[in-house]
Amino acid sequence: MSATSGAGATAVAPRTGSESRSSRPVQPPQEGSSWHRFWGRFDHKVVPYLLISPFFILFAVFGLFPLLYNGVVAFRNWSLIDPANDGWAGFANFERLIGDEKFWNALGNTFGIFILSTVPQLFLALVIAALLNRKLRAQSVFRVGILLPYVTPIVASTLVFASIFAKDHGLANWFFGVLGVESELGGGQVIQGFDWRSSKATSWAAIAIMVNWKWVGYNALLYLSAMQSIPKDVYEAAALDGAGAWKQLWRITVPMIRPMVLFTVVLSTIGGLQLFTEPMLFEQNAQAATGGTRGQWQTVAQLIYYTGWKQLNLGYAAAMSWGLFLIIIVIAGLNALLTNRLGGKR
Repeated sequence: MSATSGAGATAVAPRTGSESRSSRPVQPPQEGSSWHRFWGRFDHKVVPYLLISPFFILFAVFGLFPLLYNGVVAFRNWSLIDPANDGWAGFANFERLIGDEKFWNALGNTFGIFILSTVPQLFLALVIAALLNRKLRAQSVFRVGILLPYVTPIVASTLVFASIFAKDHGLANWFFGVLGVESELGGGQVIQGFDWRSSKATSWAAIAIMVNWKWVGYNALLYLSAMQSIPKDVYEAAALDGAGAWKQLWRITVPMIRPMVLFTVVLSTIGGLQLFTEPMLFEQNAQAATGGTRGQWQTVAQLIYYTGWKQLNLGYAAAMSWGLFLIIIVIAGLNALLTNRLGGKR
């Protein structure tokens, strides 16, 4: 029974407005209340910016400033072997870039290797992720194992692949020799397999295999993490409707992980168009940075290195860097738009 019910309850007369105000307890002034209010505002409005500021400070120093400074250098004559040739060049470096056959050759090589690596890489990653998303024995072992190529140092893996694709004693040519594949090098010389560094097609394929081996597992784990959020009852309903595994992958999985697919497409585009280490170390004399005797696999990043640090023409190399930067923005935007369209977003 409550205290206010029953016969024993005491009737309380309502208080007038003046009595309520007069009887309201007055809070005594607290010591340090102004300091607490100041610290509260500081904690909510300033501390978050202080905590995230180190990233932006480091980005401004090591990312934004070099980018802007590179833009300034691109409009200057800046040759380390001809210091007297200094001063503003205007758009001269960019005009030279448009008519430079080496740049267009390097750009063609970059796009060729990019297509051979990115398309099968993302497709394989998607299929592997779909398989890893199923119930498997030793599931964790497979999921961790697929990431091993990613944690392998890129220099070490590239050097191993360079020996595999060696002309005379490479493992790849031994394999093709077993299959009976032979190539004629001219002058009556016949070898088993291919001379991987002699043509664009074979060199592009060799470098693309290196890139795919390195990044398929990484992209597969990204896709797998996105697939984990898809409710299982969706697949069960699709199975009851007669949809097989392949149809479930393209009709359910891919549309539901579209943001992750878009992320990997943009990331792969940026990385593929900046390809440098694999083609650099694929060359027997890596310091030459020529990408083969006729520039068969010389990428734009390699050409920038060659122009800046072999020919010591920093102004022209900076213009090439900005040209590549603009190309990456355009291609990444087109890829994102195309991926959204294919995924059904309007």
